[in-house]
Amino acid sequence: MAAKIDNLSGHMDKKKLDTFKKRLEERQQTLRKTVSRTEEDGRIADQDSAQDIADRAASSYTKEFLFSQSNNDRQLLHMVETALQRIREGEFGECVNCGSEINAKRLEAVPWTRYCIGCQEKLENGQLEEARE
Repeated sequence: MAAKIDNLSGHMDKKKLDTFKKRLEERQQTLRKTVSRTEEDGRIADQDSAQDIADRAASSYTKEFLFSQSNNDRQLLHMVETALQRIREGEFGECVNCGSEINAKRLEAVPWTRYCIGCQEKLENGQLEEARE
């Protein structure tokens, strides 16, 4: 089932879909570089043989921060990649929970979103279990 955004044709037009695809691919490349660089920074922080306790504490904090940042970037990268998969499958722009059309302004702001605003609110309020991909 293809996304329904353009009321005239009943489907998201190819030009609009290509724009989303390009934005998502650019974000994917940026995130891949960021994740890779952050992981390398973590390895470098790990190799530092800090002498005193303050240096070790700072090094530990840096590694924790980098791990947290890398984890968030990896999660976003996964969401971007699943959005690209939905484009390939012709399901981009549909809520993965209810199948409704996702508002065009929402897609503009968060092109990797999987939920319409109603289902996203239910998810955030604990009224909906997150769909597995």
